[in-house]
Amino acid sequence: MASPAALPPLPFNPSRVRSYVLRLPLFTRLVVLAIIVFWLLEFQTVWSVVQWGALIPDEIGLSTMYRLNTYPVIHTGFFHAFINLLALVPLLERFEAEHGTLTAIALFIGPLSTFPAGIYLLIEKFVLHSNTSVAGASVWVFLLLGSESIRTFKSNPYFSLGNYKIPTWTSPLFACAVVWMLVSNTSVLGHLSAVLIGYLLGLGYLKVFVPPEKILRWIEGKLNLLGRLPHYVSVDQKTYGRFGVLPTAGAPGGERGTPMSFMAALRNLRNNPKFLFVRLPYILSFLCVVAGVVWLFLLPLDDYSRKTYISENALLPGQVHAYFSGSEQHIFRGYKKELEGLLGDNAGDEVQEQKSEERTPVISDKIQSILKAAGLKVATQGYQYTSSGITHEGENIYAIIQAPRGDATEAIVLVAAWKTVDGELNLNGVSLALTLARYFKRWSLWSKDIIFVFPPDSKSGTQAWIDAYHDMQPPTVQPLPLKSGALQGGLVIEYPFNHRFENLHIVYDGVNGQLPNLDLFNTAVSISGGQMGIGTRLQEMWEHNGSYEKRLQTMLRGMVKQGFGYATGAHSSFMPYHIDAITLQTQGNGWQDEMALGRTVEGLCRSLNNLLEHLHQSFFFYLLMQTHRFVSIGTYLPSAMLIAGNFTIMAISIWLRTGYYENPKSSDTAAAPQDEKSEKAQLAAKDQGVVAVAQQPTEKVAERQLALPLTLVVGLHLLGLIPLYIFNNLSHDTYTLATFTSIAINAALPLLVSLLLSRTPTTTQQKAHLIKSLSLLLLGLFLSTLATLNFSLSFMIGLLCAPLSFVHRITPETSPGLRYALSLSGLFFLNLVSPPVVLLAGCAYYGVSVETVLTEAAFGWDVWGMWTQVVVWCVWWPAWVVGGAVVGTSMF
Repeated sequence: MASPAALPPLPFNPSRVRSYVLRLPLFTRLVVLAIIVFWLLEFQTVWSVVQWGALIPDEIGLSTMYRLNTYPVIHTGFFHAFINLLALVPLLERFEAEHGTLTAIALFIGPLSTFPAGIYLLIEKFVLHSNTSVAGASVWVFLLLGSESIRTFKSNPYFSLGNYKIPTWTSPLFACAVVWMLVSNTSVLGHLSAVLIGYLLGLGYLKVFVPPEKILRWIEGKLNLLGRLPHYVSVDQKTYGRFGVLPTAGAPGGERGTPMSFMAALRNLRNNPKFLFVRLPYILSFLCVVAGVVWLFLLPLDDYSRKTYISENALLPGQVHAYFSGSEQHIFRGYKKELEGLLGDNAGDEVQEQKSEERTPVISDKIQSILKAAGLKVATQGYQYTSSGITHEGENIYAIIQAPRGDATEAIVLVAAWKTVDGELNLNGVSLALTLARYFKRWSLWSKDIIFVFPPDSKSGTQAWIDAYHDMQPPTVQPLPLKSGALQGGLVIEYPFNHRFENLHIVYDGVNGQLPNLDLFNTAVSISGGQMGIGTRLQEMWEHNGSYEKRLQTMLRGMVKQGFGYATGAHSSFMPYHIDAITLQTQGNGWQDEMALGRTVEGLCRSLNNLLEHLHQSFFFYLLMQTHRFVSIGTYLPSAMLIAGNFTIMAISIWLRTGYYENPKSSDTAAAPQDEKSEKAQLAAKDQGVVAVAQQPTEKVAERQLALPLTLVVGLHLLGLIPLYIFNNLSHDTYTLATFTSIAINAALPLLVSLLLSRTPTTTQQKAHLIKSLSLLLLGLFLSTLATLNFSLSFMIGLLCAPLSFVHRITPETSPGLRYALSLSGLFFLNLVSPPVVLLAGCAYYGVSVETVLTEAAFGWDVWGMWTQVVVWCVWWPAWVVGGAVVGTSMF
């Protein structure tokens, strides 16, 4: 029986990283420290570090010559500094180790900074007549690459590409071109200047600027630099301050002297299967997660987002004059007065809300009489939903204006619910909708029917109406007696207060992350902001100055709402039927009145009335940064795909590992008697004078036992249906208890699965690897598919599941005490990212109760058709249980 190869406890050895960092020479440390300090100083708002230290051609003078030396350590952001540090540190550390600390200081503070800057200034200012500022340590990176390419050219002049021989000294030029094409705002002129100086350094033409060794030795002796300065490298390259002897240039490749060549390193990696199959996948997976997060944070930049525009020219937003004003305001006030009389005069909002429920039949009759008096066809619809032990019932009122120039094949919907999505009384919104119904009826320009819907609330009433409109209603919802044609668009009006407003808050998020066509959103912004002069806001960002921070905050808020998948307004119910709809909410206290909102709605309805076909030309998948800037799916999708791809990479690597095992010697208990016999035979042969040849461990191909892993992984995904059913069918007052009960069950379930796995006859190591491989493969598959449907949900679940790629079974060779401690620590950490614990943390962060969130989720499942819970319990939770079970196998 074969036993699996030992799995290293970590994907990389932290001690090597720590050793490398601690052995960095003095000048390299100072450069890294300077870059970090100047980056941190950029956070203060009193003094602009970039403006002070960057290389700006028009700012160079006698008093600002310091810029010729400060620009390499100035960076414009974290990613700029981080990437440059990763590239610079190995090159600078090698240069200092070969030439000494004093030489490095003299060159990099002197000619290696000023010469590239001088060439750049001459060409930029006097040839190109431009004033492009540059900053960053990339100038030193390309300079050192140029110097190294000359040294490589002397020993290896060419590298072959097919039948072509390319000089090795051209490699920095190719690197300049690649960076220029892939990285925005890159100064190719600055990089080429640095490469030119690097060529001169490699050819030895800059030796005249290096202080003589005698002077440097005298300075070292007088000041006793080796004894006083830690990490100081002496000029003779033999001693390393306070840390013994520095390896010389003749040291073996890979040590501190002359590093091995790139091709030699590749050959070593190819001959090191432990690195390729064990450590490299962890590195690639980690890089995928980091790259996915970094990609997301780059999206608010101008280079990755773009301005909004209207693709459908037939909309013609703002091209017509809106006539809703004047006498219509008196009609609005009259309707509002009649409705207030039914609710009760001088009553507070809570009293009005209570009386509105008591007098619903009276109010319903009044609305119907107003609509009938305006000449509209009126009908009602009763409905009832039950979710989490709560009954939601009411009666929808709707009316249809038949288009004088149409054939009743297309329609536009205008919704004004009695209660807004926040539960506030929408008296002004309902009064305005009634006024618009009377006003629209008098116009003969409509080519589409206009339907006015007055549901009692924004959550259940609209859903019941739209389901019945498409004959998809449940038995507890009545069918519609009146219908029109295909719905082309929808608008929802929410005006819950009595004072004037300042801005319009446009709500566009739909159920399950669906979004309306971007043209509809852009049309609303164009009409309200361009024609009516009303400011627009989104994602509850009341103050937005267009900065990176505000864009990022707006984008993240939109992603949270999209990821949760709940209905953000009455418009959300239209999305599953591919009907583009938005909600217009009044916000603030300004000088805009109900007439301005009515003209905005009129302009939107007339734009939709111009459509010759359903909105389809613009984007349905996008992330909005502000009202005039967005990111399309082609730009943001790689972020979620990279995170999902890390699970696939790890699954494939583990699968490959399960097929190769070393010749067992001590781990397989079944082969122990045979091993004892072979040892006795060798001892006997030695006694007889025969030299026994020791058997070397050999790798063997082992058969994968897939029955148990497949059964377990598939069974856990099916087991997720149980909590899915329970949390969608409990009473609302038991949700808190159910959440804490699930936390207790989740703490014990991985250990129970681990115990059962340890009792099966096959090796535990192979079972753990196969189970983890299959689980991560399914997780990557699900999240990759989900990213195209609900990017935000896929991204959030991927980040929460990212630790599952890096947890594994502790090897049996580890001491029992340490193995138990590591296993318990891993299980404790995994329990912190379990679905119920994440739910509690989210509720605590947003300040809402668990009962409220789970009641809303159950309502979404029963009424809206929300499937966020399916992803949580049938995708995330099974993968989490497998991760805990794999860690728990180390304890049995």
